[in-house]
Amino acid sequence: MYQSKFLPNSRIDVAVALRGIAVAGIIIFHSVEHFNVFTQEPISNTLPCDQAVGKALAWLLSGKMYGIFAMLFGLSFFIMNDNQMQKQRSFGARFAWRMCLLLGFGLVNTAFYDGDILVTYSLLGLLLIPISYLPSWAVWSIIGLLTVQPIEIYGLLTGWEFDASNVWTMFGTMGEAHEHGSFWDCAAVNLRYGFLADIQYFIFNGRLTQTLCLFILGMQMGRHRFFYDEGQNLRYWHMTAAVSVLMTIILSFIDFGALYKWLNPVYNLCILAAWVSLTVSAWYAFGSVRNVLRHMCFFGRMSLTNYLLQSAIGCFIFCGYGLACYHKVGTTYAALIGVGMVVGQYLFGRYWFMSHSRGPLEELWRKLTWINKRA
Repeated sequence: MYQSKFLPNSRIDVAVALRGIAVAGIIIFHSVEHFNVFTQEPISNTLPCDQAVGKALAWLLSGKMYGIFAMLFGLSFFIMNDNQMQKQRSFGARFAWRMCLLLGFGLVNTAFYDGDILVTYSLLGLLLIPISYLPSWAVWSIIGLLTVQPIEIYGLLTGWEFDASNVWTMFGTMGEAHEHGSFWDCAAVNLRYGFLADIQYFIFNGRLTQTLCLFILGMQMGRHRFFYDEGQNLRYWHMTAAVSVLMTIILSFIDFGALYKWLNPVYNLCILAAWVSLTVSAWYAFGSVRNVLRHMCFFGRMSLTNYLLQSAIGCFIFCGYGLACYHKVGTTYAALIGVGMVVGQYLFGRYWFMSHSRGPLEELWRKLTWINKRA
């Protein structure tokens, strides 16, 4: 059974900056996707570069930003759990309650945006409780198993294939409401179909096992204090960067063919590993990079607030009940709208932290998490 090392879990600024990068990337790519309003209507205000911009941003951001977010979710769990272990307190029940609160935030977010991930995170997050008691060798074994995409390998060996036809039907129903319905029409259909469609889509594209894998990996990286500039950590990050970049280059030139459903999630994981390892390596190696990335800490410190804000703002911009930009702007202009949202929310964060230590929803989540806590 794992026991705390009783080392201080000081604030990890590079992890906060990574969380900010992840949320900013999510906002930009959601804008590229018109917040899941995929219309058959002709789109005005397009540019010749739209297809190239869309492909480039999908390669850089799609699945990778959510993956970084998931890994840091596991890291946050470790820090809170270890802090309680050092006080000889159990954190399991409190974390389960915290996940119930996250479920509530997720349902609110789903009313705006049908691609919410907080509900899924709240359910998968509960698995961290029993896994946190396991020794490191067992945890690494679980990570290894999940990394190779066991569901996809099972499908290759047996011929089994997940039936996603119902997923596209649900997305079609929600899309119709997003284009032509009122906000209340959208909220009703999102709450009815959003989570069911998302969880099936996660299974279809290999994200379900990968998300759980990244939760556990983040927790394990917290155990080994990999995000601190200690011991041989930077050497490990440099090695990870070299291997992940090399694997990304190799896989970029391979036609996955019949192995697409297995290799594509692995390919995404390599790009994600390159994102994280290069960022951490640059953070500790170059003061100039660190000074630039510190700006993303303002974004990362209120990641929950920013995630819900982007759903409300983005869906108002793109859905039919708002500005209906789903058929008014092409990919490049949509990406610029996403950048504008990031800048606006960043400025709000800078203003907010002039008089507060936490984001508004982060403070609410914290207070509700520790409600009725005994001294």
